[in-house]
Amino acid sequence: MDDREIVKKIAAIIGEKNTEDDCAVIPFGDRYLVASTDMLHEKTDFPRGITDRQIGWMSVAVTLSDIASTGAQPVSVLLAAGLDSPLRIEDIITGAKECCDKYGAKLSGGDVDSHSELTIVTTGIGVVKPENYISRKGAAPGEIVCVCGNLGHAQKGLLGDPRYFKDLCEPQPKVSEGIYLGESGISSMMDISDGLAISLYDLSELNGCGFEIERDLIPLSDGIDFDTAFYGGGDFGLLYTCKESTFEEKKLPGFKIGKVVFSCGVRVNGTETAKKGYSHSWN
Repeated sequence: MDDREIVKKIAAIIGEKNTEDDCAVIPFGDRYLVASTDMLHEKTDFPRGITDRQIGWMSVAVTLSDIASTGAQPVSVLLAAGLDSPLRIEDIITGAKECCDKYGAKLSGGDVDSHSELTIVTTGIGVVKPENYISRKGAAPGEIVCVCGNLGHAQKGLLGDPRYFKDLCEPQPKVSEGIYLGESGISSMMDISDGLAISLYDLSELNGCGFEIERDLIPLSDGIDFDTAFYGGGDFGLLYTCKESTFEEKKLPGFKIGKVVFSCGVRVNGTETAKKGYSHSWN
């Protein structure tokens, strides 16, 4: 069983509408509040060689990326730390605050306790006008599919390439890009936390449509091959769909990589691709 199967069990109890997006949405006056929470563990989420300052940065960045994927501006972050040593907290909070400061949020408090394994929980809150809020749901056949951000950098860093180790440890959530995309009338969006391929499958299942991807349109940085870019996780870019005219007229950030089609699934140059990427699993 993996985390996606567990989410389906949760959806059966609280409703699919409450589990289909990256953030919870709370009407608040003439705005939406969007909220997201993430839990990271030292053994499974923080790579060997990462500093405590970078742990703080990464913990905040993954939550801000969820907020960015809705088109919202992050405003506040709470951080709870289960500490294996109290000596680590100062650097962790320093990194967390640096990430908040860069993206316009305030580190507003949280909680600390002792734990055998360092565990960080971050909860972020953002605000967005209802007309600019973007859900994962909304993709339609005839539109194009696009990505914004680097692909494969974090995976390459995890595999030992020193050029990309900082990309792995200090992900850069696409906050300003997400806000602009929300204001520009795109149809759906999610962040690419678990890898592009499995994110495309997530959108396909939710929207009841599919994606035809052109291999040559996947942007590749120096030393990164297609498989690393397509299946590797941890880059926290944005995956979105829109009309091609919107992409051109609004000069939207990122790259066109294919089109939305009626038939469900994900195909690269006409061939069904593997549904794989990062996932939490329980054997």
